[in-house]
Amino acid sequence: MERTKYIITSLFMLFVLSTSVFASNKEKIYQAYISDRMEQWKTVIDRLEEHKTKNADYLIELVNYQYGYIGYSLGANNKDEAKNYLNLAENNLEILEENNFNPALLNAYKAAFWGFKIGIQPIKAPFYGRRCIKRVNEALELNNDLAFAHVQYGNTYFYMPAVFGGSKKVAIEHFLLAIEQMEKKPTELENDWNYLSLLSLTGQSYDEMGEYEKAKAMYEKALKFEPNFKWVKDELYPNVKTKLKER
Repeated sequence: MERTKYIITSLFMLFVLSTSVFASNKEKIYQAYISDRMEQWKTVIDRLEEHKTKNADYLIELVNYQYGYIGYSLGANNKDEAKNYLNLAENNLEILEENNFNPALLNAYKAAFWGFKIGIQPIKAPFYGRRCIKRVNEALELNNDLAFAHVQYGNTYFYMPAVFGGSKKVAIEHFLLAIEQMEKKPTELENDWNYLSLLSLTGQSYDEMGEYEKAKAMYEKALKFEPNFKWVKDELYPNVKTKLKER
């Protein structure tokens, strides 16, 4: 009886410690994101990669953070770094797939990664683009309520040339569906960089379409959620207000 109690207590403590570590990483990534300190983000994912296990929760968290950093690297035109972290993320995705982890979510990440490959090798856009569409459609067929899949669908159709079926209007529709799905789980939004990223992405999409009032409203929504979101507060929001004044 004493041995059983010891095992149960040990497992409970391990669960508590694991949950605490996950929460700590999530907050560090969030703070790095809102303050535009991506070197801190890199430090977290490098440490997680170095000490990774095959635990599914651990790996999918790491993949999400790697996904964010790849996007940042491409935005900074650092293709070599993007390619390096993409390789690491794809390896982690393979481990998750071998363990039959959430096929809808994995397909959504695969769609995102094909999109990143287009950024790294634009000449292969027609080939990679087809694979991206295939994966995101599979993700939504498996789970049409998956916010991350709607984000990737939106990204795919936003950047796809109109001649190949791209549509910024369709993209925004899916961004809004993703926001709706995420907001159905308000307790999960705390310290979630993905939510703020989605709000800013939707605002930028409206901005590019010349719908400045809607862009402004989306940026205000982001700042209401996180007043210290540096990128929106110092750049995106002031820029769209200037555009509205110049009309």
